[in-house]
Amino acid sequence: MHLQQQDYLFQLKPVISAHVVGILNLSFGPVMWSLPLLRYTDVPPRVTENFILSGYRFPNYSLRQCLVSAFRPTNETGNFWTHFLPIFVFTFHFLEVFTWEGAPEPSNPFFYPFWNYFLGVLYLLLGSSLAHLLNSMSLIIREICFFVDYGTISAYTVGSSLAYYYYIHPQVQLFFDSLYIPSSCLIAIICVITCCNTRQCWRKYRYAVRTLVFLLPFFISSAPVFYRLLSPSASSPSSSSPHLFSTMATFFYRHCFWLVVSAFFNISKIPERFSPGNFDIWGHSHQWFHCCTFLSILDELQMIKVEMWALLLNPTLVLSSVTPPRLPGPTLWSTYGIMVLLQGCIACIIAWFGWQAYQIYGPEQKKLKGH
Repeated sequence: MHLQQQDYLFQLKPVISAHVVGILNLSFGPVMWSLPLLRYTDVPPRVTENFILSGYRFPNYSLRQCLVSAFRPTNETGNFWTHFLPIFVFTFHFLEVFTWEGAPEPSNPFFYPFWNYFLGVLYLLLGSSLAHLLNSMSLIIREICFFVDYGTISAYTVGSSLAYYYYIHPQVQLFFDSLYIPSSCLIAIICVITCCNTRQCWRKYRYAVRTLVFLLPFFISSAPVFYRLLSPSASSPSSSSPHLFSTMATFFYRHCFWLVVSAFFNISKIPERFSPGNFDIWGHSHQWFHCCTFLSILDELQMIKVEMWALLLNPTLVLSSVTPPRLPGPTLWSTYGIMVLLQGCIACIIAWFGWQAYQIYGPEQKKLKGH
């Protein structure tokens, strides 16, 4: 039996040497590598995706088996890596700010919004990759994984809003000061509830609904940028330098472009729509969706860094909590406090929908355990 399983592994990975195979078998056990991948007709309808015909894992994997599956050619492997590897790319570009000449210490209040933005992006990328990796543990865990995924997207939008609020256009009117962050948080919560509902309602149009729902927080959170582009003023951080302003605008337009492309892939299900079965493992629309969303985040990061650099070049515009202008400077409560409060609300929403998922899929999952 052991030799047969190793032969199967060599068919999957012909380039792996016998020595490496032996190490993997000692580490994970050969059975984990020989778990069969199934067609859409062999798994519960709940776990199938449109136009993806094969490469499915049966929803009774252990945690260890799920982790090992990241190195097997399943239809979720690419979905995992296209958001897991970008974590390291994003972190590299994020940390570059702290090497700038004259930049404050990383613990300085000036960086509080930036750190919250980092946390939002980290939640999104890590939550998404783990959702795709671990969703085959059970039908209930599958639902919870994607509830968490939607929650991390909302956390990211609020993290972006905090960065925009303090760096993009810090000297603004009272209306913006009072309503921008509360509106961003409220819309984020509405988005989580709506997307979680699409797991049961509007199933036929779920991808379109989820994509369109997240357009609203984009427009809300991007309000400072739209204001900057439509009415640049002397109080804007980068307005003192036409080059910096042009660079900021370019990054924002690119950010929008990648978001539009990612929405196209998520809704259209191209290319697998035109060739079902040929893109089951690599190259299907959700992987392109992941790549485009990360490129949009990377351009957004560069845009924020341009504004931060402009603020550091113009110390009179830097927000100080000691001598506040019209807009108070960042504090622990106004940055980390907001994110913690938001996470608490999202956790309650996920718990509620998770309980509903347990009520719906609990009996069915008991039948699958004997598979």
